[in-house]
Amino acid sequence: MTMDFNEYVTTNRDAIYKAIMSYMPLKDPVDHYRIVREYSERQGSYRRPGLLMLAGEMFSVPQSKLVLPAAAMQLSEDWILMHDDVEDNSELRRGKPALHKIYGSEIAINAGDAAHIIMWRMLKDYMDSEGKEIGGRLYDKFYDMLEYTVAGQYVENNFIFNVKSLSKASEELYFRIAAGKTCYYTVYGPMQLGAIVAGQSDGTLGVMKSIGEPAGIAFQIVDDILDMTADEKEFGKRRYGDLYEGKLTLIMLHAYNSASAQEKEKADGIYAKARGQKTAQEIEFLEGLASKYGSVDYARSVAEKYGAAARQAMDRYREIMPDNAYSETLLCAVESMYKRSK
Repeated sequence: MTMDFNEYVTTNRDAIYKAIMSYMPLKDPVDHYRIVREYSERQGSYRRPGLLMLAGEMFSVPQSKLVLPAAAMQLSEDWILMHDDVEDNSELRRGKPALHKIYGSEIAINAGDAAHIIMWRMLKDYMDSEGKEIGGRLYDKFYDMLEYTVAGQYVENNFIFNVKSLSKASEELYFRIAAGKTCYYTVYGPMQLGAIVAGQSDGTLGVMKSIGEPAGIAFQIVDDILDMTADEKEFGKRRYGDLYEGKLTLIMLHAYNSASAQEKEKADGIYAKARGQKTAQEIEFLEGLASKYGSVDYARSVAEKYGAAARQAMDRYREIMPDNAYSETLLCAVESMYKRSK
């Protein structure tokens, strides 16, 4: 019987968490390190480190060799979120107030910097213990993945803070943002890292990308849908956060392109405002546009199309994947990226 991905993550969560905490002892100044640890202590979904470990175990790597790279993967998410929440002025993170809402932006950014530094220490230690052939390749892949992700974040931030108009957006721009900030980092990058620990070829890493890229697009679209529809407590973030932050989503792009000239003008006026300037009534107007033009259903249909492409890639490459319980769980895990409720 195939193990459920959530069950797999639960089984390995404690080992990953302990590895992270071992790199964050409470030392002087204690208050600083308590803040640095806070997002890690809240614990996220652990999807990314779960994918990394699954891919490694699929290729028969012992868990002991996967825990530290998985911990570095999770810590990368923790520090990125510290910075993202400041950039987006987010209110909630993992069901609690965002770090900058508690301590201020300067302290939150500094905490993110500290966690970032610790992540590279983890990877350096792994390289020292495993040698340059595998450790160095892992380090380089990690760097490439994060560099691409940060560049994708720039494209999104440029839209939010400089463009600020749906009239200047396109589906091509949306998919560029999704590819840059989601596909590599959230899906196929972690899988590739696990495969690298197993000493797999670049060809195998290419297979991971073929599967993970459409799954990542579907993941991002579903994330946009959940922002509009999910329960805040279950989702762990404020509802309509994307609308308040002025993010480009496939939902709002479809609604805008379907709208009347008067509706477009009003929508652009709202998008031109900073988060704190938007009123509840304006957000309600944007949500109403999406509802009027069936934009959530449109986005869901596109997500299903990319999900089907991911499934086709899985089937196409199944014969070159190891035939074991881990490969089945990994394929189910990729599917769960876009079939989720939180």
